[in-house]
Amino acid sequence: MIDIVLCQPEIAPNAGNAIRLAANTGVRLHLVEPLGFSLEDRKLKRAGLDYHDLAQVTLHADWEACRAALAGRRLFALSTRGERSVYEQSYRDGDVFVFGAETAGLPERILERFPADARLRLPMRPANRSLNLSNAVAVVVYEAWRQLGFSGAA
Repeated sequence: MIDIVLCQPEIAPNAGNAIRLAANTGVRLHLVEPLGFSLEDRKLKRAGLDYHDLAQVTLHADWEACRAALAGRRLFALSTRGERSVYEQSYRDGDVFVFGAETAGLPERILERFPADARLRLPMRPANRSLNLSNAVAVVVYEAWRQLGFSGAA
């Protein structure tokens, strides 16, 4: 099983989409505070539909608490500043993918703690800035899950 970390997400529907994705793929989702919304936000609930009870979601007070909870695991930072494509990496069960906020990505103080080969990016056209957060999460989850043989899928 893989884990997804949304570090300081700002937009409730993106987190809701990630919750729904987690429920449907079996990944665990970690939300790192501060959040730009309340967990009671109706947009979060609407985007997640009735999947909230089917997903494993953990809330962490800050990045350090999240990192401590995932100690010993292989972590990858997803960033437009990543040096390698997500498609150039072989994934293993237990890998963790860390995404930053919608407007700013991962803070530099967090990104710099990842080795260069653990900073991944999604291929895009050169003049564009970024993908929607929940779309980027879905692409990465499905690539990792594909490499793991869609373990647990029907």
